[in-house]
Amino acid sequence: MYLDAHQHFWQFDPIRDQWINNDMRILQRDFLPPDLAPVLAAHGISGCIAVQADQSEAETHFLVHLASQYDIIKGIVGWVDLRSPDVEARLAHFAQYSAIKGFRHIVQGEQDLHFMLRPEFKRGIALLEKYHFTYDILIFPHQMGAALELVQAFPQQRFVLDHLAKPYIKAGFRAGWAAMLYALGRCDNLWCKVSGMVTEADWSQWTYPDFVPYLDTAFDALGPNRLMYGSDWPVSLLGGDYGRVMGVLETYLSTCSEGERRAVMGQNAMDFYGV
Repeated sequence: MYLDAHQHFWQFDPIRDQWINNDMRILQRDFLPPDLAPVLAAHGISGCIAVQADQSEAETHFLVHLASQYDIIKGIVGWVDLRSPDVEARLAHFAQYSAIKGFRHIVQGEQDLHFMLRPEFKRGIALLEKYHFTYDILIFPHQMGAALELVQAFPQQRFVLDHLAKPYIKAGFRAGWAAMLYALGRCDNLWCKVSGMVTEADWSQWTYPDFVPYLDTAFDALGPNRLMYGSDWPVSLLGGDYGRVMGVLETYLSTCSEGERRAVMGQNAMDFYGV
């Protein structure tokens, strides 16, 4: 089964969703499962993992509700305040929903480089394994050092790095990001999503060769058994339609074995999230 391991749903709210500025006006509307279902079907994708876009428990319940209505949603990554003194009670609450596979915090928006290493945050991370939850790491390259320390500190916890840690594709910077990805790749409890690349490139002028050095690094650092395809739809619409964005990875995988293609395009995500 092919599985899209990373996409979002929302009912657009201009106050809550201020990150969607006028440069992103194509995203200033609702995006819901009936919008995505025919797109997935057209590209041979059987389902998706819906990932939080707002940092609230209401967002988690919104995704749970959608998952109960639409079978294209094979799992969700929600939000819970991992720093809260009552985080264990909240995790116990969310454990009743089988659709919830893990949680994420939008760490890329945090100014403190050591946010993920704060004692209260690590306390929350330490409880995830007890409830069989995964953790999605959303960061920029300058935060990869803290991510490495976090992943090393919890060797039994399953982590996945979203969007390859958003390398600076448009600027062409790669060496520092690559060095850190190799270090993270040596942690066998870390997976990585091949997603979000087009939004880190020139939205209107990117070409396939722009991504090849970054894909080469990712496949060399983690191998095809710890990488998973994600569209980042609808955010990916900033750089092109679903087929064009998916085509970047499909083109790269054309020289791989059928087993490697199946792994990256679905099996790895199914195994990671327990779908």
